[in-house]
Amino acid sequence: MSRNPRENLILGGFICIAFGAFFTVAGVYTLASTVGVLGVLLFLIGMSLKSNIGMSETEVRNWRPDEGQLPDAGRVMYRVDVTLDEPIESTIVCGPCGKITVHSGPKPEKFTCPQCKIELWSNEEE
Repeated sequence: MSRNPRENLILGGFICIAFGAFFTVAGVYTLASTVGVLGVLLFLIGMSLKSNIGMSETEVRNWRPDEGQLPDAGRVMYRVDVTLDEPIESTIVCGPCGKITVHSGPKPEKFTCPQCKIELWSNEEE
């Protein structure tokens, strides 16, 4: 079951409405009306709630990758994350030392890790 109350109430409302319809077909009108009206109420309450899915704009803007060394793959490994929205900035994770460096603007042409002084890439490799 989902941890989102909005989804739970909407799903519960649909199920109650369906059972209300089945009770109507069966001829149990008292139970059908009670379950059906309850289903409509659950559905309306669920639709009025705000969804909690995703991250807020502030959380997205302040997101950083986890620090940690990257596995050895026969050459120097690194990870670059670039934001798509303004302000454009790049976060670079150095594979050998695992430290994060934040760079203003898009991915630089060449980069040397300021902590361990290893060149991670240069434009000549591309």
